[in-house]
Amino acid sequence: MRYVIIGGVAAGASAAARLRRLDEKAEIVLIEKGRTISYANCGLPYHVGGVIADRARLTVMPTAKFASWFNIEIRTETEATSIDRAAKTVTIKTAAGEEKLGYDKLLLATGATPIGDAYSDETHPHVAHLWTLADMDRVISKLGKAKRVIVVGAGFIGLELAESLRHKGLEVTIVQRGEHVLPTLDAEMAGPLATELRDLGVDIRFGRMVADFEEKSDGVIAVLDNGERLEADLAVVSTGVKPRSDLARACGLTLGAKGHIVVDENLLTSDPDIYAAGDVIEVVDPVFGGQTAIALAGPANKQGRIAADNMAGGKSVYRGTFGASIVKVGELAATGVGWTESRLKSEGRAYKKIYIHPSSSAGYYPGAKRLTMKLLFGADGTIYGAQIVGVKGVDKRIDTIATAMRLKLKAPQLGELELAYAPPYSSAKDPVNFLGFVAENVLTGKSDVVCAEALPEDAQLIDVREPMENESGAIPGAINIRLGDLRSRLGELDKSKRYVTYCAVGLRGYLAERILKQNGFTVANLTGGWASWQLYHPISEGREAVVEVARRS
Repeated sequence: MRYVIIGGVAAGASAAARLRRLDEKAEIVLIEKGRTISYANCGLPYHVGGVIADRARLTVMPTAKFASWFNIEIRTETEATSIDRAAKTVTIKTAAGEEKLGYDKLLLATGATPIGDAYSDETHPHVAHLWTLADMDRVISKLGKAKRVIVVGAGFIGLELAESLRHKGLEVTIVQRGEHVLPTLDAEMAGPLATELRDLGVDIRFGRMVADFEEKSDGVIAVLDNGERLEADLAVVSTGVKPRSDLARACGLTLGAKGHIVVDENLLTSDPDIYAAGDVIEVVDPVFGGQTAIALAGPANKQGRIAADNMAGGKSVYRGTFGASIVKVGELAATGVGWTESRLKSEGRAYKKIYIHPSSSAGYYPGAKRLTMKLLFGADGTIYGAQIVGVKGVDKRIDTIATAMRLKLKAPQLGELELAYAPPYSSAKDPVNFLGFVAENVLTGKSDVVCAEALPEDAQLIDVREPMENESGAIPGAINIRLGDLRSRLGELDKSKRYVTYCAVGLRGYLAERILKQNGFTVANLTGGWASWQLYHPISEGREAVVEVARRS
């Protein structure tokens, strides 16, 4: 049996190693266009900025070692140019010429490629992408005596690169076509990241696109769509990726609407002997069904393993990608999983949402930090998505929610999870538990919540914080009745009116809501309280205060 794998990074290398573990006698050929296989392209921005000093650490396993351990024929600097499905051959090209390579089972793990022009020294000497090791080496070679860099795009790579370049001491400007950074988050959740970037010294131009690059002898000018001209020594374009599916298209495999290879649950393409995995494929959306495409290293590695199982005669199943992700921006971490609110809105799906702002660990233990957590769910409790921003404990909370989604738990069941507790790490009721409690209250009618961006115009706001808190900043039009005085002041309120209670982060507001409801008032609670209001309304302390609370509280 001869297995041929095209693409030697995440999915391809994972599949090759798995195939050897399953079949010691098979012939396995791994074809890679670049010089290196099995490298960590997620680490590229950090080596550019000097955070990861040793380039060799980006190589998960050197090519020679990989070949020795797994007895695999590895052909680097080799390009697959065509596939003959009838003859079951792949035409490959090297510096020495072309040849045809036969296969019994073929895996396409060709990945993705940056959107936009292929910038090179010949066309744009001072403009680059950052997607491969070769890209990284080119960027580093251009930095030299550079002082100013423009980063186009504020996704994962753009943010990581901007931070890393500031770590290196360069002036950095981000040009972002949207109105907020990190499109995998909703705008209000991404706001603190922009504040953090500016605190690091990064300049951000929102709502702008680069119309053209003008080369200079010693740098580049980015001409924006509003006519503004930004000069820099180097520009790095990170505006997204598209599937590298030309081979699949040329040989007649079925592709999706955006050019990704269509596969079944076993990662088999429309050809019975060709599998595909990684960024080049579209997968099932496990939230609502249908198809999606998510370019992340974790899913790619798992898909490579599953494809190998099935190439070797197994029946492993890939059950879709939720898109759990995390990025570091200064002292903050930002994570998300599943659908965003903006995507739910754009597709006209009904949903409920809540915010909470708990501590990362027991509040009385030194070093506890504030988390900002958002949960999206359906009327039946199905979890649609979650987002978290904070300094500590962000990753384990999103991983817990992602696991709950994979196991099809409902939002209230987050409150039932038994999670490890000690004061340095959590509270007896973990923040994830609190999300479940709040969701249960909403779904059972114990609490009616309203959101900061859509407060009912006919409602009277009641701020139940302490007077000192109220004096430091409050929602316009609110009256201040501290929670401890509320019962004794019920006579001041009109039962014919509608009320909205709020506090700092939502808990006291909920307690006030319960008091008022049980005394015959029509009332709702502002989910997430004043902290959520600040996310949507950067007035007075605004978003800057949210970031400071996350850092110091």
